[in-house]
Amino acid sequence: MSIRRVIIVEDETAAVVNLRSMLQNIRPEIEIIATLESVDEAVEYFSSKVDADIVFMDIHLADGDSFRIFRSVDIDIPVIFTTAYDQYALQAFKVNSIDYLLKPFQEEELRRSIEKLERLKTSEQATTASTALQYPDTAIEQQSGASAPLQTMLIRYKDKIIPIQMDEVAFFYTFAERVTLTTHNGVTYAVDKTLESLSQQLPTKMFFRANRQFIISRRAVKDVSIWFGSRLSLNLNTEAPERIVIPKARVAEFKHWLSQP
Repeated sequence: MSIRRVIIVEDETAAVVNLRSMLQNIRPEIEIIATLESVDEAVEYFSSKVDADIVFMDIHLADGDSFRIFRSVDIDIPVIFTTAYDQYALQAFKVNSIDYLLKPFQEEELRRSIEKLERLKTSEQATTASTALQYPDTAIEQQSGASAPLQTMLIRYKDKIIPIQMDEVAFFYTFAERVTLTTHNGVTYAVDKTLESLSQQLPTKMFFRANRQFIISRRAVKDVSIWFGSRLSLNLNTEAPERIVIPKARVAEFKHWLSQP
C-alpha cells in the first residue's frame, strides 16, 4: 500500500523544508496535507477526523513535548518520530509510532521507514481479510464434546519430562513451524503441539489467541497500547520475541476477554 497523505508536526522551518524535499524525492506522489508547529495546534487539528497515512512528528515543539498531544487526543494514524534526542525512544514505543529517526537522518533512512509502514499496512489488510478463516469466534474455542481444558503440560527437556502448570505459562509462540512456551519467569521450552490444537485445549479464561504467532496468558498482560489502524499492541510482564499486535477485527473480543472477572 503506497503512502500518499502526510502530516508534519515540526516547529523548525529548515527541518520542514528538508523533510518535504526528501519525501518528494522518495515518493513524488506524496501530498503534505498539513504542517503543524505546536502542541496546541496539533491537538486542535487532531480533535477532528483526519484522513492521512502517516504523521512525521518532532518531539520538542515550541510549547512543549509532543507526547502531550497523545494525552489530549486519540491519534490512530501511524507516527514516525523525528528528533535530535535519543532518550525518548521508550515513550515513543508506547504510542502508535512505527519508527524513531534521529536528526540529522539521511534520505535512505527515511525511505526505509516509509517502506516499513507500507509493508505493515499491506500485512494488516491481508490479516483483516483472512480473520474470519484464521480465528474462531471466541478467544480460545472449546470443541463440543471436548475433554476438560488443559491444566498441565508435560514438556520433554533433554532427558527429562517436566510438568508445566498452565498458570505458569506467559505465552505460546510459533515461528518457522516451531512452537514454544515461555513461563512468567522467562524460561522457554519447545512444545510438541500446534497453536491450533492448543487453542482448543487451553482454559478460555486464562488464554487468548492474539494472532497467528501468539497465544497469551491474561496474567502476562502488563498493559495495552493503542496502535495504528485501530489495532492494539500488547506489553507483557515477560519479554516476547516480537511485538504482539491484536488485529482490528479482534480488538472488541480481546477487550471483553481481558475485562472478564
